[in-house]
Amino acid sequence: MMNEFELIEKYFTRSPRRAKLGVGDDCAIIAPASDMELAVTTDTLISGRHFFPFVDPRKLGHKALAVSLSDLAAMGATPRYFTLALSLPKVDEDWLQEFSRGLFNLADSFHCELIGGDTTCGPLSITITAIGELRKPFVLRRDAARAGDDIWISGTLGDAALALRVLNKQAKLPEASFAYVADRLEQPLPRVALGAALRPLAHAAIDISDGLIGDLKHILDRSGVGAEVWLECIPVSEVMSSQPLEVQYECALAGGDDYELCFTARPNNRNEIEAAGKEVGVRLTRVGHISGGEELRLLDKNGQSAQQLLQQMGLQSYDHFA
Repeated sequence: MMNEFELIEKYFTRSPRRAKLGVGDDCAIIAPASDMELAVTTDTLISGRHFFPFVDPRKLGHKALAVSLSDLAAMGATPRYFTLALSLPKVDEDWLQEFSRGLFNLADSFHCELIGGDTTCGPLSITITAIGELRKPFVLRRDAARAGDDIWISGTLGDAALALRVLNKQAKLPEASFAYVADRLEQPLPRVALGAALRPLAHAAIDISDGLIGDLKHILDRSGVGAEVWLECIPVSEVMSSQPLEVQYECALAGGDDYELCFTARPNNRNEIEAAGKEVGVRLTRVGHISGGEELRLLDKNGQSAQQLLQQMGLQSYDHFA
């Protein structure tokens, strides 16, 4: 039976590239450039709560890192390092081979290196701490939205939630359509290049992990402002647009697991923002604006409040303790 240190050596040890000292010692040592600040984020994924036990381990390795890199993207940070704390019920070398392959494929695409962590025996869970660099003074924060700002969203929303509905036997899709939304659920693409491009253009930003309603509300609460969002402008995929309107609202507004960026910016930056989206190959959609007060108002295509309808549907963002 492979022991803990053999497991680490075989599947997770690489020679450090940027780090002064990486995997294999009590601590890693890193030295950011003098004109840089560090952004640090931690995410935990637990089997049965955040992913199905039967999920492809290669895709799980990808997603485990992607969700943390998405946090860095929301700050406009460039990924540099990450640590991995892995709890395993047993040593399964086939599983480890595929998991580490998915993990490192994504890490290598962003030149982000594993510098340490921990392994232990227990229920399957994955905790990643990702570290990125930010060039002073530009940083995207949740508390920087200003009245009059446009509200933008990258990509499309709701596909991951729709995939979950299918997996939970709450909906059916043709095979090709399910393959599309399942890929959005299992292999999200963190918008790192977009986040970096937005640093001098946007005010506030957040990644949409728990649903647009809840995540945008975090920006509003931290910034002390309100917002109006136009429901007809919420970007959805072709697969999602084929679903009943109620399903579209549920998935796109409160589904979560999208890992797209929601950000605010001055109206006179629209042309530059659209150009930035084209430069990095990401669709950007303007969906509303920041207002005075502290209320989030959702408006239908006629400009009328849709609050009552959405309250009847019981929409709310994902809550780990609900």
